[in-house]
Amino acid sequence: MLDCIIRTMKNIRNKILNIKPYYYFIALIILIVICVLSLRSNNQNMGILREKVFASDQNGVKVPESLNNLRSYVNSHMNTSLSSGGTSVYPPIQLEYTYQRLVSAQANSGESEASIYNNAQVYCQSLNSTSFSGRTRVPCVQAYITSHGKEPIPTGLFQFNFQSPGWSPDLAGWSMVAAIFVACIFVIDLIYWIIRKKSK
Repeated sequence: MLDCIIRTMKNIRNKILNIKPYYYFIALIILIVICVLSLRSNNQNMGILREKVFASDQNGVKVPESLNNLRSYVNSHMNTSLSSGGTSVYPPIQLEYTYQRLVSAQANSGESEASIYNNAQVYCQSLNSTSFSGRTRVPCVQAYITSHGKEPIPTGLFQFNFQSPGWSPDLAGWSMVAAIFVACIFVIDLIYWIIRKKSK
């Protein structure tokens, strides 16, 4: 039984070594292309789910469900990171309309507070009424509220960071593993093939 396994391993090794190196190179290129396209697809799918979160936020329906779908996808796929920081492609998720609803609810708790929150909205909107996005409006409103002695709304209620894994068991991940494996075989076989040619 053991002799049979050894003979089989030797046959596999001999077949691998008899394959020309350029076949491994072609396989490596194909695997790299598959990996790159899969990573791109992961990022595009993340973008679709991200837009669904913003649409849910704007409509005020199924926001937690949309966030959970996005979180699950980002946490289980490479190249989908939404975390904040200098190296991230996208800023963290900021739910502008959720924030506005929280501000309105907090403003209704008292007349003096209502004027501060309303003034903050007016002030920040007046800075640039044509292109002042939620990404910059939210920090502006928070800064205004804080400067007037009120506690801002906790960022955890409307801002979210999702981090993608370094490797994931999807098409992108497995094609990456296969590409690394083929690359190692290609280098080893290329060296062996060159040595064998020189020795003849």
